[in-house]
Amino acid sequence: MESVIKILLGSLALSIIHALIPNHWMPLIAIGKTENWSRSETLQATVITGVAHTLSIILIGIVVGLCGYKFADTYVEAAKIIAPLVLLVLGIIYLLAELDSSRKHHHHHAETVNLTTKRSHFQILAVLGTGMFFSPCIEIEAYYFSAGTIGWVGILVVSAVYLVVTVLGMVLLVDFGMKGVNALEEKLHFFEHHEQGLTGVVLILLGMVAYFIKV
Repeated sequence: MESVIKILLGSLALSIIHALIPNHWMPLIAIGKTENWSRSETLQATVITGVAHTLSIILIGIVVGLCGYKFADTYVEAAKIIAPLVLLVLGIIYLLAELDSSRKHHHHHAETVNLTTKRSHFQILAVLGTGMFFSPCIEIEAYYFSAGTIGWVGILVVSAVYLVVTVLGMVLLVDFGMKGVNALEEKLHFFEHHEQGLTGVVLILLGMVAYFIKV
């Protein structure tokens, strides 16, 4: 049970960071205003694109998680070291990438869609949904490996938390944005530019917890 709680809390932390990235929800506010969508239409588009984006991440994560499960099943003791080590190493890689001043952060999601011409609501949703599905974020995939070491329960916990928190977070932020909270974008712009660094810190902390706290 303690293992599941650790996986749950770690998933929650990474999911919140993911949901706060402006690139995931600000374009939907802009598109909604440009196309004169109602509040319900814009929120509907947010749910559809959010689910499409998250599902692609979950599908990849399940494969990664199964690798962690198979590894743990065969090498139980080694997995207790390897799983936290994977988190630590990837956390360090993200931090180094953040510190590399020559590297710019590019997050290709809904904002890449060209909406210069008038399109139907369905066409726009199809383009946005497809674009988001084929633009998965890979930051949480390493965590799937760690979650997979405790079996399907860990994989399902990460998937459920990531899906619910990401989609709910996007819907709330789009709703707030549509109500005129313009300062929100500037305040959360920090998460867009420092997503790799924040993810790196979280992964390192989770790796340390997984290694030092025995369950």
